[in-house]
Amino acid sequence: MTFFAMADVTQAADAEAGRSIADRWCAACHLISDSNADSRAVRGTDAVPTLSSIARDPNRSPNWLRQWLTFPHPPMPDLNLSRSEIDDVIAYLQGMSR
Repeated sequence: MTFFAMADVTQAADAEAGRSIADRWCAACHLISDSNADSRAVRGTDAVPTLSSIARDPNRSPNWLRQWLTFPHPPMPDLNLSRSEIDDVIAYLQGMSR
């Protein structure tokens, strides 16, 4: 019997591309960080969680985030991100949580 280890998909993802996606799409509603000092886009609202708080939330694992971004619920719009783009956003969020 052969077993294969499942690698974390986000290892191959591009966090910088995820940052660009977040700046382009997510920042319309979410503040990127609590201070927004590390973002190129300063928009968003305090009516939804900051991306940095989402990144630090232990209940929002990469699998949870992947599911949410694939099948979001209102009021979050469906951004129709590709699997690769979702993995890039998750890699960016994981980098924020460190």
